[in-house]
Amino acid sequence: MRRNPSFRRRSSGASANRTRRSSIAFRDQVLGSHSLPVPIQKMLDGIERQLGIRDWNLSTLAAVALSRRAWMIPVLFVLLAGFVIAAGGGGGTVETNFPIALEDYNDPEGGGIGSILASRIAESPFNLVGSLVFLLAICHTFAAAPLTEKAHHIKHHHEEELRKAGKSEEFIKNSPSFKAELFHFIGEVEAIFGIWVIALMVAIMGFYDWSTFKDYIAHTVIYIEPMFVVVIMAIASTRPIVKLAEQIMGRVAAFGQSTTQAWWFSILTLAPLLGSFITEPAAMTIAALLLAKQFYDYNPSPKFAYGTIGLLFVNVSVGGTLTHFAAPPVLMVAAPWGWDIAFMMVNFGWKAVIGVVVANILYYIIFKNEFANLKKSDSGESADTPAKWEDREDPIPGWVTVTHLLFMAWTVFNAHYPPLFIGGFLFFIGFTMASKAYQNKLEIKGPLLVGFFLAGLVTHGGVQGWWIAPVLQSLSELPLMIGATILTAFNDNAAITYLSTLVPGFTDGQKYAVVAGAVTGGGLTVIANAPNPAGQSILSRYFPGGVNPANLAMGAAIPTVIMGVSYMGFYYLLG
Repeated sequence: MRRNPSFRRRSSGASANRTRRSSIAFRDQVLGSHSLPVPIQKMLDGIERQLGIRDWNLSTLAAVALSRRAWMIPVLFVLLAGFVIAAGGGGGTVETNFPIALEDYNDPEGGGIGSILASRIAESPFNLVGSLVFLLAICHTFAAAPLTEKAHHIKHHHEEELRKAGKSEEFIKNSPSFKAELFHFIGEVEAIFGIWVIALMVAIMGFYDWSTFKDYIAHTVIYIEPMFVVVIMAIASTRPIVKLAEQIMGRVAAFGQSTTQAWWFSILTLAPLLGSFITEPAAMTIAALLLAKQFYDYNPSPKFAYGTIGLLFVNVSVGGTLTHFAAPPVLMVAAPWGWDIAFMMVNFGWKAVIGVVVANILYYIIFKNEFANLKKSDSGESADTPAKWEDREDPIPGWVTVTHLLFMAWTVFNAHYPPLFIGGFLFFIGFTMASKAYQNKLEIKGPLLVGFFLAGLVTHGGVQGWWIAPVLQSLSELPLMIGATILTAFNDNAAITYLSTLVPGFTDGQKYAVVAGAVTGGGLTVIANAPNPAGQSILSRYFPGGVNPANLAMGAAIPTVIMGVSYMGFYYLLG
């Protein structure tokens, strides 16, 4: 395989001097006036040689992030961060206005988008670095599958070595390889953005100081949504809630004789629209769990599997627009723009219903023959196969289900008040222990990973406003809708709509267009919409190597176009 020209294991002469100067310049930028202790400097030299870095620039770092040596970049930032903290922060000037408020930039009068962005970078060079770190985190998501594969390879080799040494299976089970676990962690999609917060921390301390980063995390970034998603996802995935949803959708599927395609259509239609009332994260959790049982367990082809998860992500993203409190991107603008439930129903809700139904019908037609194959593979299963404890059909008392619904309602109604919904969740845990006979194991790991993913995402998203806001402001309605759809694929759609509330002079048409674009593009990537990581966490086991970002985007492309046409087509048609 041909080597990337940005990499070089050995340098000599003038090239080696250039490498040394660029590395020193990078360290000076991060460390300010502080000097590195000799042991740490030697460790950094070794890491740079292993990475083969000739120059610290965008192409080099992106190439490293996509390579099998990507795991060394966070290690490099950790070493720098540790020293910077010990030294009391970077050498930059302390600035309490971080990130710079959009209205405080000295933008050139009458300048185009290019001159505005260039001016903002010149005014605060950190802007470019913060966005570069975010870009590298996105690149890292594409390397997640190879890193996970590497982790499995290391684990297998480690276990074989222990067996050759005569160790027992019990010893092998309880003696995992640290290196394998490390690779597995940095290959976990839900952990990636949190890992890259370390790099962001180093950058902020390099340009400002430790106090600036601390205040940014503690007072500027709002982590209510990640905390809420953890709690609502854990409650929605419990046996009583899932069984109730299964019974409701099963009644609808019964009109189609409860076939696999009837379940598929019922889940992908009802669950996303239910998200307008129980919130999108809860709807995503229920839909993904039911699809796993009623569809993915029948081994659909990779094309069908990606088409379905893409359709699910898009439907959930738009399905929460019947109300003003359930979809994160709508919630961000509802109060500032005065949008209530009546406004959402009239302007967004019915268009979302039409788009969801049309997209489901189209995908049903496209994959009609594959449904027949799923039915044939299902008929070959043995009826004598013992059921898992989690799949038991024992009846659940009504009072248990009602209590779960009350806890879910408490969480939804107090979604903006963490002490209330977290306190309620602690009582909920106690109730599940008391009613253990009717419960399955309460899943906490998945929701926590999803919360970690979202927390990392909003941390990075908080320093992207310098370029997103002027881009949105420069566009008219249709280009704005398309632009918001594209931007959403690379940033949380709630961040897009929140930044739009800060743009002065937005017309009603522009407000409609940016929200329509944000919810339309919510299924293109895992990071596009807050509930998506929950769906990926539940369904990733059906995708070898994890959910591939490119395949997911292709699976979501057609429903995204349908929803865009539904929103903007009716908007222009009805005036």
